Amino acid sequence: MTNPLGVHALVWVGGTTPADVATAVAQTKAAGYDLLELSLHDATNLDTAAARRELEDAGLAIACSRGLAFDADVSSDDAAVVERGARLLHDSLRITHELGGRHFTGALYSALGKYGAPLSSGGRANVVQVLKELAAEAADLGMTLGLEICNRYETNVINTAADALRLADDIGADNVTIHLDTYHMNIEEDSLDGPVRLVGERLGYVHIGENHRGYLGSGHLDFDSFFAALAEIRYAGPITFESFSSAVVSPTLSNDLAVWRNLWDDGMDLATRARTFMSEQLQRHAGA
Repeated sequence: MTNPLGVHALVWVGGTTPADVATAVAQTKAAGYDLLELSLHDATNLDTAAARRELEDAGLAIACSRGLAFDADVSSDDAAVVERGARLLHDSLRITHELGGRHFTGALYSALGKYGAPLSSGGRANVVQVLKELAAEAADLGMTLGLEICNRYETNVINTAADALRLADDIGADNVTIHLDTYHMNIEEDSLDGPVRLVGERLGYVHIGENHRGYLGSGHLDFDSFFAALAEIRYAGPITFESFSSAVVSPTLSNDLAVWRNLWDDGMDLATRARTFMSEQLQRHAGA
């Protein structure tokens, strides 16, 4: 089993204060994971140097993710709004690098929320230009960017694997990869295995989440076909468990993700079961 297994920090804590990060690192290590994913929506409270020391002491890898806000949206037609979004992305890339991360991923191309109209041609051109520049900076740092494909209620830029591939082609950088998320795929795709095969070697990051974002295996998703497809394309990158509950509230992200329900209240039980579930799937399909 070569895939690093990760867990999102919101399984443990809502923010990124030094105390939050220490808790998230300790719990991630205790649950047997290889990688912690940290959302940078609350990055103003992050002590980057201290966080890196915590991660290195625990022997954990780090990946960072984020989406943007409507007043800092690189898919906007307003140049000032696009510039604010570009600054946020560059700052977040720098933070990821300073933490020791090589993967910066998420909805890097738009605000995280429901749009009232389709993406404009000008807005799409702005996305391409900003991400071309970000990809060049990331390449100089030896980092990859991930285009996380989100559902129609969270973005109007890319909702399917085919959308993401077209956007990545237009950006035209080898270090821009595709990020599949089973929660979003359940809403937008025809199947869970087809998009994996479509993306193929361009897959760079994976989120595993149930259709209701609770315990893995308690929903209706066909994870067996998904992991079989990952084995078929020989995907060896990170696979990160993502789950949200009102038991852990982020000051900035929970409302954006409509985390209204208490789907679980024991993060350690949730995370250890998820790790077992993912490990068993990988072992089942090893050598496929």
